[in-house]
Amino acid sequence: MAHNQGPAVRTNAVVAVLAFAGVVAAVMQTLVVPLIGELPELLDTTRSNATWVVTATLLAAAVATPISGRLGDLYGKRRIMLACSALLVAGSLVCALSTSVVPMITGRALQGAAMGLIPLGISAMRDLLPPEKLGTSIALMSASMGIGGALGLPIAAAVAEYSNWRTLFWGSTVLAVAIAALIYFLIPATPVTAHGTFDPVGAIGLGIGLICLLLGVSKGADWGWTSGTTLGLLVGAVVVLLAWGWFELRTRDPLVDLRVTARPVVLLTNLSSVVIGFAMYAQSLIVPQLLQLPTETGYGLGQDMLEMGLWMAPGGFMMMLISPVGARISHARGPKTTLALGAAVVAVGYLAAVGLMGSTWGLLIAVCITNGGVGFAYGAMPALIMGSVPISETGSATSFNTLMRSIGTSASAAVVGVVLAHMTTTDFGGVPLPSESGFQVGLLIGAAVAAFAAFLALLIPTRAAREAEERIEHEIDEVDA
Repeated sequence: MAHNQGPAVRTNAVVAVLAFAGVVAAVMQTLVVPLIGELPELLDTTRSNATWVVTATLLAAAVATPISGRLGDLYGKRRIMLACSALLVAGSLVCALSTSVVPMITGRALQGAAMGLIPLGISAMRDLLPPEKLGTSIALMSASMGIGGALGLPIAAAVAEYSNWRTLFWGSTVLAVAIAALIYFLIPATPVTAHGTFDPVGAIGLGIGLICLLLGVSKGADWGWTSGTTLGLLVGAVVVLLAWGWFELRTRDPLVDLRVTARPVVLLTNLSSVVIGFAMYAQSLIVPQLLQLPTETGYGLGQDMLEMGLWMAPGGFMMMLISPVGARISHARGPKTTLALGAAVVAVGYLAAVGLMGSTWGLLIAVCITNGGVGFAYGAMPALIMGSVPISETGSATSFNTLMRSIGTSASAAVVGVVLAHMTTTDFGGVPLPSESGFQVGLLIGAAVAAFAAFLALLIPTRAAREAEERIEHEIDEVDA
């Protein structure tokens, strides 16, 4: 195991490879955003069908992430990370060669399934890194979701503007192959921490429930919130997930140990993850639109797609730069404090955006503040989770926490989408556009939700949170001994 690996360069290589893998996996989430308007023509399909190119990735990521985590506990995290890399290679190749919408959706789903790289990388760090490196490394790995998402927009926009759209997917193929090679040659084999068998019934049940839930939430605005399809999916999700929970509590080797997730630290951290995911994504929906709306509106800033991406990118770098600071706060004051502080900073960032939304530099400052808070929060949550679950369930627990973020982002897209769709103006050419007050309400919702996340973090039992941090260090010391 890497605790006894010797030279520090090996530890540094592990951190660099896993963080790089996380960033690349996260880039896939926003890779096609600049192409959405052109996809109907490029793939000879309808605009409605083209949106599935994005939806398929989100659904596949949500379903595959908890499954990948459990498989990592049972069969070794390095092995499953290699499998995720293979899915990313296959998905990228399929997209690069696609001439119609069905293979493109298939490829994007395969890319989404590779998102398990992020929670697997976080849990592998617990197995491989010495105590003095663990906190900072986990914080950096956790921030990779935001870093990749922020970098994906300007990169994809630049490629879409100056090159053939297939270049995006040939590039992601090369990156995926590089990730697989780096993991194979530089990441040591991780121990099998769990015993038992995989739970296929639990995996299928959770997958069906999540697909129903996320489809209903993400497509409700398009289909109508009172339509039979939307209501049927949401009701079906509740029924299936309740049945899934009943089954998981009674099976010997559950996909997700719900008794462990009910522990106060784990439960409140996961709830905070949902809310932080909501708050983070609201910014991603609002700020790009403000940047791109024409200046004639009086509140739009008239940036093109590439310029918008470049204005958003510093927020991703802020998450990367702030993660070591968050790790130091967690070490000194505990991850509970870091989580609460991060959520409070996110709220401040949203309030700043309300006052500064009239200028590009003002929005840049607000985005950096918000992403700094997200960086604090994302780094603290895995530390709280991993210290509160048995080492045999690290992969499953961190993956479930990542799933909670995904649910939060989907809910954010639905709520903010409804606000912007209903608070519109037709004063500019008769075309309905989100109004200035609509954007302000959306930002205030983000601030309120972030403040609620801070409140949830403060409810985490202080003693239990401190014990969680000490448990990680104790387990690492035992392995070293």
